[in-house]
Amino acid sequence: MKFYSLGNRNRWVDIRQATLEGQSIEGGLYYPEFIPQWDKEFTRDLKGLSNVEIGQRIMLPYVKDVLSELELYDLMQEVLTFNFPLTTLDDNNYILELFHGPTLAFKDLGARFLSKMIASFALQQDKKIVVLVATSGDTGGAVAHAFWKVPGIEVVILYPSGKVSEVQEKQLTTLGENIHALEVKGDFDDCQAIVKRAFKDEDLQKSCTLTSSNSINVCRWLPQQIYYAIGVKYLPGTDAPFISVPSGNFGNLCAGLLAQQSGLAVEHFIAACNSNDAIVQYMETGIFKSQTSVSTYSNAMDVGNPSNWVRIEEMFSRDWAIVKKYMSASSTSDLETIENIRRTYADTGIVLDPHTAVAHQALKRYKVKYPGAQGMVLGTAHPIKFPSIVQEALNFTPPVPKELESLLASVKKSRVISADYEQFKSLFLEEIPKK
Repeated sequence: MKFYSLGNRNRWVDIRQATLEGQSIEGGLYYPEFIPQWDKEFTRDLKGLSNVEIGQRIMLPYVKDVLSELELYDLMQEVLTFNFPLTTLDDNNYILELFHGPTLAFKDLGARFLSKMIASFALQQDKKIVVLVATSGDTGGAVAHAFWKVPGIEVVILYPSGKVSEVQEKQLTTLGENIHALEVKGDFDDCQAIVKRAFKDEDLQKSCTLTSSNSINVCRWLPQQIYYAIGVKYLPGTDAPFISVPSGNFGNLCAGLLAQQSGLAVEHFIAACNSNDAIVQYMETGIFKSQTSVSTYSNAMDVGNPSNWVRIEEMFSRDWAIVKKYMSASSTSDLETIENIRRTYADTGIVLDPHTAVAHQALKRYKVKYPGAQGMVLGTAHPIKFPSIVQEALNFTPPVPKELESLLASVKKSRVISADYEQFKSLFLEEIPKK
């Protein structure tokens, strides 16, 4: 399979080049030349397949130019070492818990797959590989853990100062070694703007092989289809569900839509947004306008100009009517988020993190018209990552998992920089490729 740039449709590359570039030099995201169609036997037999088998079947069309079926199976065994429990919420609604990986966030799966792929590519070249990533929350920790001490690879993580939780910040700043954390005086969009400009900078491109581990990277984005299939596998019955997805940069929702277009039985997707509602406005008007992001309790979704929206537009031929057929969007305020955390705990004993609470609220709002339908919420992060918000809602803090106790006692290692690109560039060229 080839991949083409959404910024230059004459630029076609293989999976290796698409992964190592992250995005094309003109800033375009890569998109597969066709959407694989899953055979009916695969979709019919999901419930009888292991998670590793599901992962192998889904990813093979994208990577078979560089991995054999056996090599991919072995890789998936290394990636899928944790579970994705399905828990009953309410009113025929379920939560697929994606936060049982090493950093307690849904991004662990994609980050681990990406790190395995890039590590194999690193063995084939002499030039240093530098992974550059902007994070509004969980991406940084997942990427840092996945790439920590991987030979031949340096990781640079940009995150907005004061806008990630303590656990999130510790996960991305305490490892050291080949992990470099840059604390940017600005918001996520400032961090993302630096990353996007860096990929167009010829000086940086000459100094190293520069790639990204955000969901703009095809090998971070594509594997996220896997847990949608696992979730459908676990759901009782055979009815196609409504799925509500916490949405910020829209890579997660885009992966779900891709799985649906490949053959996964999903009735409808809901893009669950906070007050950063550019896509909510698009769904109402058919016109996309980027916004300046605002800070909310669901900070990983504080994105005013979601990078992956262009992939969703490409998937549906930029046709508003087609987009609305497969997805809708809903905005939830911080006040509603707190109230939903409180109400869900009172009704079920389940503690939701704020992102999952936004998705749960959006699902309930949408299902008013479909009271008997089956619904699934993606639980994207462990509530311990947001203790102050849980405390505000429930008057207690979730117990700290044992794997986080030593982390919270670790010393933060980060460099504070402004949102000025030239400062970042100077620091990068002086230090990073020479490591």
